[in-house]
Amino acid sequence: MSAPSEGGGLDAKAPDAAHSRLMDGVYRNQRHFYDLTRKFYLLGRDRLIEELKPEPGHHVLEVGCGTGRNLIKAAKRYPQARFYGFDISSMMLETAERSIAKAGIADRITLAQGDAGAFTAQDLFGFNAAERVFYSYTLSMIPVWREALMRGVEATAPGGALHVVDFGQQERLPKAARAVLGRWLALFHVTARPDLFEAIQETAAKAGRRAEVTPLYRGYSWLGSIR
Repeated sequence: MSAPSEGGGLDAKAPDAAHSRLMDGVYRNQRHFYDLTRKFYLLGRDRLIEELKPEPGHHVLEVGCGTGRNLIKAAKRYPQARFYGFDISSMMLETAERSIAKAGIADRITLAQGDAGAFTAQDLFGFNAAERVFYSYTLSMIPVWREALMRGVEATAPGGALHVVDFGQQERLPKAARAVLGRWLALFHVTARPDLFEAIQETAAKAGRRAEVTPLYRGYSWLGSIR
């Protein structure tokens, strides 16, 4: 068991082996065409990146970095910041490492394998907290997603910001469209969190911070931040 992080009192644990195997199984083949297909329905990712706005020298941490797509776009957008990402899937990390190297920015992005529900920035990367932490369509795939959100808050430096984009409840979309999307997401072990709005607000309150949550695309996605 690792020592508690400086800011939070939660101990880091080894990644959940069963969930790691599940994600490796899901993405063993999908990772090769993941980015090509997900651009059509993982909406709001680029808006989140635009809202990061790290300052030169800031640490930016992505929880559940997948193929590295967001880290690459963010690192190109903010060349003076330093980027870090981790994922529970070793398969996704292999793809991320290759993509980052191909983009020629491996010197500014550090990867690690870790569990979003049981991590500290210190154990994974050797620093106590990042000025920016973000989750892009990650919480909808994590069984212990509330714990993962709190971990992210604890990994956010004082004065920093945590950002989330994920599936909403499609509250202003036709009922048939919501049903089709729900069935499709279930094939990939994805579950839109109906209480994500409340969880972001409650987590912020517990940490003595403020939250903002905005629906996008008629509720298809929800964009949130904790500052």
